[in-house]
Amino acid sequence: MAAVTYNKLVRDKIPEIIRSRGADCEVEVLSPEEYLAALDRKLDEELAEYHADHNLEELADLLEVIAAVAAARGATLAEIEAIRAEKARQRGGFEKRLFLKRVME
Repeated sequence: MAAVTYNKLVRDKIPEIIRSRGADCEVEVLSPEEYLAALDRKLDEELAEYHADHNLEELADLLEVIAAVAAARGATLAEIEAIRAEKARQRGGFEKRLFLKRVME
């Protein structure tokens, strides 16, 4: 049996799914510090996947990782959303599609 090395954070049910296909896998539970570092790498991975194909499923994966990062840092998506909404209230969103070219002072 050939082995493939991944060394990456995966969703909780992935080991079950692998085993249900008749394969085996090796997993480890990360420390809180290792988990945060792995989440940061996962954010980069999911963003790159979105950039590659602009698929809404990849955006959903990105949101899932953002929720996990928030939880790992003691926050909720609702708290993140409140921060986002306040920034939008103060500074606006991106609806006008404005592209700042230069500032002359």
